[in-house]
Amino acid sequence: MSLYFVDTSALVKYYRREEGSDFMERLFAAAADQRVISRLTMVEMESALATRVRTGEIDRGTAFVARRRLESDLGRGHLRMAAGSDLHFGTARLLVKKHGTERSLRTLDALQLAVAVRLKQEVFAPVFVAADRRLCAVAELEGFRVTNPENPTLTT
Repeated sequence: MSLYFVDTSALVKYYRREEGSDFMERLFAAAADQRVISRLTMVEMESALATRVRTGEIDRGTAFVARRRLESDLGRGHLRMAAGSDLHFGTARLLVKKHGTERSLRTLDALQLAVAVRLKQEVFAPVFVAADRRLCAVAELEGFRVTNPENPTLTT
């Protein structure tokens, strides 16, 4: 069994057909594996769906279906949500101080990575899954095995 921390940039590919969707479908097909997201992902998913509706990439009905699938996956345990805490904000701040200048680590990415860092400290190291090269590079520097669904050969 493997544990995957899934950043929103990768998760959206499971609910909306685009580059990297095939990889995400395979990731969700492995029943024994666990996939974890942060609470922040729920907000970021709403933003990603709203952006796609606003730009005409999808219609409101497609966004509704994606939202319902996400809620269903959470309800059935196919996807788990890590509890948020003040520790994540402190860790995120340290990550931005450490990587913000040289690696352009952004606020919300730092919060996502902070949740994965805490999981690594408390449970065992998840594979960090993101479709953001900068975030993947920082996650690698933080000791994660990383997979980018747009180019899964980047798995380390």
